[in-house]
Amino acid sequence: MAERTQRSNILLAFISLTAVIAVVSLIGFFTLGKGPEIIQGQAEADEYRVSGKVPARILELRVKEGDKVKAGDTLVILEAPDVMAKLSQAQAAEQAARAISEKAQRGTRREQLQAAFEMWQKAKAGVEIAEKSYNRVNRLFEQGVMSAQKRDEAKAQFDAMAATEKAARSQYEMAKNGARQEDKAAAAAQVERAKGAVAEVSSYMDETILTAAADGEVTEIFPKVGELVGTGAPIMNIARLDDMWVTFNVREDFLKDFTVGEEINAFIPAFDKEVKFKVTYMKDLGTYAAWKATKTTGQFDLKTFEVKAVPVEKVEGLRPGMSAIIEK
Repeated sequence: MAERTQRSNILLAFISLTAVIAVVSLIGFFTLGKGPEIIQGQAEADEYRVSGKVPARILELRVKEGDKVKAGDTLVILEAPDVMAKLSQAQAAEQAARAISEKAQRGTRREQLQAAFEMWQKAKAGVEIAEKSYNRVNRLFEQGVMSAQKRDEAKAQFDAMAATEKAARSQYEMAKNGARQEDKAAAAAQVERAKGAVAEVSSYMDETILTAAADGEVTEIFPKVGELVGTGAPIMNIARLDDMWVTFNVREDFLKDFTVGEEINAFIPAFDKEVKFKVTYMKDLGTYAAWKATKTTGQFDLKTFEVKAVPVEKVEGLRPGMSAIIEK
């Protein structure tokens, strides 16, 4: 009797459990059903990084995070003593090159030119005296009074003085003409080279004052005042809030509702309203993106596409990171 009662209780419990499961299943089937598919996107904006070309120390930050900036506004002032030293060296080298070039262009100093002229005149006087002596000795030789040796000595003296006069004249002409054209060109080229070095270092000095390349809002500042930053190291990010869009990751079975150039409506929770967007870009995210596997049901895998859309009209207050919802 007790055993029969126990079996009845077990059977009753099993039937009750089965009934509960069936009721819950029916309730879920009829009340829950299949909810709407949600496609969630995120607002994004174009950003650019501000960085310097030279290693330097942050001397002053002219802006802070959240500030609005205009193109050309000064953002950061850097301190680069190494570049200052190189600029001084380059300027000194340019001055030295200019001095050499000016010397080559001006030619010989007036005192040196006068000395060369006097040496030439002295040599000319010597030639005149030697010529007269030779003519006198030569007449005496022809009259038989002077020996041939004396005449030859006078002739050699005359020839030597003529050669000396020619050399003195050449020295004077060279002093008068100054440096050769090739030397002048080389000196001028050295000046241009030094000017190029100064211009290069000056351009690095210009990089110690960093300005905004475009209008935007400062979103992040990385170093603090007094910290060292390397070449190309990012100092701050600036978001261009006038160039914003929303990016959606859309499964390909929903792509029929997205066409480049067409308009779509998306709900912005931050504003509690719908905003109209225009699709401008669509791209396959590749195999690394989210897939929806359906092969277990004998179908195919669904890939994900990146879809970008821009507001048809400017949306005041829209900021990077805000959500945009599309229900399907």
